[in-house]
Amino acid sequence: MLHGVFFYHRPSPLMRCCGTNSSSEELPLQPFLPPAGGHQPEPVSPITPPRPFQVPELSPPPEAHILNNPRPRTSIGSPPPRYPSAPPPPPTNVEVWGTQIPPEPARGSGLRVSNPEKLIVAIDFGTTFSGVAYVSTIHTHGQVRLVLNWPESTESHRKIPTALLYNKTGFPVAWGLQAKHARLTSDDILCEWFKSYLDPVNLRSNGTPDPDLPKLPPGKDAVTVIADYLRFLYGWARTEIENDLRGLRFETEVWIMVPSKWDTKGIAMLREACFRAEIVNRYDVDAPGRDQLRVTTEAQAASLHCVAEVGPTSMKNGQHFLVCDAGGGTVDIAVHKVVGDRSADDIAEVSVQSGGKCGSLFLDLRFEQLVTTLMDEHPVHRDILSRKYFTHTFSTVEKTSFSENEDDEYFYFNCFNVEDGDAPEVGLINGSLTIPGNLLRREVFDPVINEVLELIDAQVTKCEEPLQYIFLVGGFAGNPYLLSRVQDRFTERVVGSVVRPHDADTAALRGAVMYGLQVDAGLPIISNVVAPRSYIMKVKLPAEPSDFQQRPAYISTNRAGVPVCKNRLQYLIKKGDVVEKGAKIRTRFSKLSKNAQDSMCAAVLYTSEHSDMLRYSDEDGLTEICKWTVDLASLPSFMQNANVAGASKSFYTEFEVGLELDSAEVRGVLLYNGVEWGRVVFDFLI
Repeated sequence: MLHGVFFYHRPSPLMRCCGTNSSSEELPLQPFLPPAGGHQPEPVSPITPPRPFQVPELSPPPEAHILNNPRPRTSIGSPPPRYPSAPPPPPTNVEVWGTQIPPEPARGSGLRVSNPEKLIVAIDFGTTFSGVAYVSTIHTHGQVRLVLNWPESTESHRKIPTALLYNKTGFPVAWGLQAKHARLTSDDILCEWFKSYLDPVNLRSNGTPDPDLPKLPPGKDAVTVIADYLRFLYGWARTEIENDLRGLRFETEVWIMVPSKWDTKGIAMLREACFRAEIVNRYDVDAPGRDQLRVTTEAQAASLHCVAEVGPTSMKNGQHFLVCDAGGGTVDIAVHKVVGDRSADDIAEVSVQSGGKCGSLFLDLRFEQLVTTLMDEHPVHRDILSRKYFTHTFSTVEKTSFSENEDDEYFYFNCFNVEDGDAPEVGLINGSLTIPGNLLRREVFDPVINEVLELIDAQVTKCEEPLQYIFLVGGFAGNPYLLSRVQDRFTERVVGSVVRPHDADTAALRGAVMYGLQVDAGLPIISNVVAPRSYIMKVKLPAEPSDFQQRPAYISTNRAGVPVCKNRLQYLIKKGDVVEKGAKIRTRFSKLSKNAQDSMCAAVLYTSEHSDMLRYSDEDGLTEICKWTVDLASLPSFMQNANVAGASKSFYTEFEVGLELDSAEVRGVLLYNGVEWGRVVFDFLI
């Protein structure tokens, strides 16, 4: 759902957003209407400025959350550079009336590769494990390949630990398998789970993140640590890929995935880490023929792999399916819908996503807590080395193989300190800790898996259409107990079945590289979003007979002599609409200003889960998400009209408001003559 907390996507002197408790005055915005009987508005008619109209004193917006803007290259570990500040953003208000404009096509939509020599690389930066995949239509013949060879290992690994080892000076000395298996000294700092610092809950914790998160090295922030790790991961993978492709170099498109619950702040920080890690050159990120960096959600990418696994003929137009991406730190749930004709199926995302901190990492944490409780009277087994030793054994064996039929089994964990005596009452026998299977299930597995089931249940219940499949992917999906619990609970609630596809642990990696391939017949890509709710503005509209009957108190006559009804609703996007990602749903508005100083207007933005259209802002079912303020003073049309009208006459100003919707965020855009003059991102938390 949307919350009343907002981040600037592009700081601008024209726009700002505030929560619903904002104290800014809500000023009426009058409709721009031809007055009845030829009566002219009190002042002047709107003036169309010459085109193109340039405002030299307005500098381009700073990068803020627009992370494609080129900026100086930064070395790893150095502080981010300082950039010229933008003009301070004045307020902007919008209570509106408007005319819908055909959607403007999304920039860069389609995600199709036009260059046949392009290499597509996907990075799965996970909380506990990470991996890299790649594909090229020419050099790998369209076959997805994974980087399998990693430092300090003679075996193949589809993924390696997301771990980084620092020495006492804060210098990274080992990563991945090396860091995970290193013998630690008192001066070493092993960093794990640092991806979780970008979780929205931790970013809004006012400096007090989750106490379960390990501390970062002194002087290091999360972006720096992530950049250090990605520099090693991608640097090694790039060498392996070049060796596989016999040293050929060509344009590369790099995809990195994020949990669906992340908001724009976390995505911005991850992008910044990628730039610092020099995965792509921030100067060239949008230049033709240069390497590019793209971001998608893990659930989106995994869905492509899932549909390819069951075969495009198994999914028909209009059918819905759910993807549960159960990873190490988070579990992401997303519902998708097959749209388009059967000869060229496409996938639209029904963006009712949810995410929870119930990945397999939390099995490790609960197991460590269980051991600590059992060893309450045996402190020699409660020190950090002993607990990590027990947890490592659990994580590499029992966590991946535990099934529902092992309640009567016993599990044995070798002790790090074997000299401690036996204590059968707590399971210490002959240097091993023995734990019954039913105790492991009850204290470790069930609490975490129950959270996963509730996340899935919430989305199954919320989806108004029957689900054809539930796909279970991610590293946690390999646990037999999780699969059996999901099948037991949901098999009868889907038309088809609960499926764990082949290569479920690398489904997101494999799906991400599909984005960059030439789309063959039946190969779907996610280029649309099915709006999960309506997005509505409160406006003033010409009064109609039904308004005089239903809401006479809302009717007044404006300065143009036109009866208008306030507190009417203007639908920008209706629930269930299929919207192309990144397309602007544009609506034209106008404001009647009393004089040249009257540049402020306020728009109240609502959402509604109702399928039926509402008419007035006092009806049930509306959720007010923000008061969006707009200062039109810098718009060319306002300045010219104000100059003509003078200090005392009123005048109209026309402008456009655009709404962009994708799976991760909703953006508001202020437009004039089709040119973007300001933008904000409404924080989209699921």
